[in-house]
Amino acid sequence: MNYGWSAPGIQVLKREDSPIHLEANDYIWLESVYIIGGIAGLPVTIFAVDRIGRKWCILFSATVSVMSWLLIGLADRVEYLYVARFMVGLSGDVAFVAAPMYIAEIADEKIRGFLAGIIYVMMLIGILIIYAVAPYVSFYVPSIIGAALASIQLVTFPFMPDSPYYLLSKQKPERARLHLQRLRGSENVASEFEEITAAVKRQQAEKGRPQDLLLSKGSRKAVLIMIVLNGAQHLSGISVFLMNLHEILLAADSVYMSSEIAGILFASLMLISASVADFVIDKFGRKALLITSSLLTGLCLLVLAIFFSLKKSDMDVDGISWIPLVSVMVYATVFKFGLGIVPIVMTAELFSAKVKALGMTFSDLFYLLFAWISVEVFQRLAITVGYDIPFYVFSASTLLTALFVQIYIPETKGKTLDEIQFILKGIPFPPRSNSIRANSLFCDSNEYKDDKRNGE
Repeated sequence: MNYGWSAPGIQVLKREDSPIHLEANDYIWLESVYIIGGIAGLPVTIFAVDRIGRKWCILFSATVSVMSWLLIGLADRVEYLYVARFMVGLSGDVAFVAAPMYIAEIADEKIRGFLAGIIYVMMLIGILIIYAVAPYVSFYVPSIIGAALASIQLVTFPFMPDSPYYLLSKQKPERARLHLQRLRGSENVASEFEEITAAVKRQQAEKGRPQDLLLSKGSRKAVLIMIVLNGAQHLSGISVFLMNLHEILLAADSVYMSSEIAGILFASLMLISASVADFVIDKFGRKALLITSSLLTGLCLLVLAIFFSLKKSDMDVDGISWIPLVSVMVYATVFKFGLGIVPIVMTAELFSAKVKALGMTFSDLFYLLFAWISVEVFQRLAITVGYDIPFYVFSASTLLTALFVQIYIPETKGKTLDEIQFILKGIPFPPRSNSIRANSLFCDSNEYKDDKRNGE
């Protein structure tokens, strides 16, 4: 809800009966300070996910979210909005690292993609709520809804099981076994528990220093993949649309429906698409969804860019003014079917246990930086040269992403977290029947010895 708040929220604040007076620069900064808060949350995230655990980081995030919603609802000056947006950017950064990590570590690999994808489905439900409610009610009402939802999490989530991976990393094997039994609904977890124990021991034997993100072959490849995917998400314009959708449709003179109704439809299509993708991601795999989504998203952005070029050249586009609306709605569908949901699933899959917190936080840094860059690129270019140029940039970026996915990204569907580490290192994984012995087999291999010499 906070991610999508600025699009309808700023429109409400522009009204004559607005409870807060804003200057022109305030509208831009209300978008940017959210991202700045996320960047400020990076050191908190690095410290917290391994020190207090994934579960309690999620609860910390919910607590800050409640406080920020209360501040927004009670604000009578723009400074309070700045503080609230900064706070929720920080809490969002912690949550979007801790939650995927938690889910990846508690889930069976057969449904890991589905469960990780629920994070994005929930995010889209929040965007839909804020788009559907904010334009039609008093300014403080969305804050009541947001605070209530976060409060439900604060009341219920403390009773959830903790991550067995995290408990083992803290030398708490008995608690880890009990929590794994709760997660599986069975006491017969000996085989999986041994696999997890072996994986944690092997991955903890690797160095967890920041430089190991670049020295280790597997981590280096994971970092590059996540930088590209996080960049692709935002350089395909998603933050621009979520924060400026109403403004873009008004600039296109698309009169077939109001911008408020278009926002609700946009969020609804994203929600439906992400929900469908969540059910098929473990069937069709990550690569197929990424490539298809990237190609179709790039085409939608190209069509939108061409329309704005025609409009800028004073061509009569009244007869085709439906094109921007259709392009934006198709974009919402095809983006969320792959490019909008797969990266968050893969973020929690690619890094080994020892550098997972560091790697995911590093990825989140680039996620936030690219979000900021995309918003700044759009705002500056739209003012100086028109709306078409930023959409040409976004289209080219998205089409190049499809090529990168095909050439460089491995398929992680149906693989355990330990298998994925072998794939990234380019080392054959032992047969699944011998997976409990994977740790000793891996340590005896020449490749592992070479890795040790190279700091990998």
